[in-house]
Amino acid sequence: MTIKVELFTAPGCDRCTKARQAVQGMVNALGADRMDWRAVDVLDEIDYAVSLGILSTPAIAIDGNLVFTSLPSLKMLRRELQERLQSETDRGP
Repeated sequence: MTIKVELFTAPGCDRCTKARQAVQGMVNALGADRMDWRAVDVLDEIDYAVSLGILSTPAIAIDGNLVFTSLPSLKMLRRELQERLQSETDRGP
């Protein structure tokens, strides 16, 4: 089982660039094979972003739920992803 991680970004957003690097690094560190991650340009997918309640970027959704409305600390991001991965492992196939 994998978890779905989506980083919502906007063109020209410096914080979004930093967030992309942080999320991608964390996904790689924790196991890219265990996570399906993508960066979502809010201008390209505005309806989807609004449906999740995203009001600003960067924002992070996990498994279709808005979890972070701004870039969290690396510690908070790691903890959240590890907890989600553990839940998936506990549930099994």
